[in-house]
Amino acid sequence: QVELVESGGGLVQAGESLRLSCAASGRTVSSAAMGWFRQRPGKEREFVAAITWSGSSRYYADSVKGRFTISRDVAKNTVYLQMNSLKPDDAAAYYCAQSAYGSLRFTDQTAYIYWGQGTQVTVSS
Repeated sequence: QVELVESGGGLVQAGESLRLSCAASGRTVSSAAMGWFRQRPGKEREFVAAITWSGSSRYYADSVKGRFTISRDVAKNTVYLQMNSLKPDDAAAYYCAQSAYGSLRFTDQTAYIYWGQGTQVTVSS
């Protein structure tokens, strides 16, 4: 059974940083692409960042490029999302997900088959 558990969300002020963690079990983070998605109030869930199964490539939404960094620790079977220079518009529920084996659709949420329960990020102005 695959389980993804996010943590690290919270309330911060604009300009501050947070690091989200996604601890995986039942499947290694190096076996398939890992992604972060978010759902802002009243909006559809959207792609934020992804890292390929090899760890050699990373993808980011334009809105977070240069501010957010996705990384992973294979030994800990954990994926991270470092979020710097947070803006009120970044406030959302953030979800970790893992894709199907071999999927190359890194930014397409329909390619992700395992999802965490989400962690809330609130950014005050």
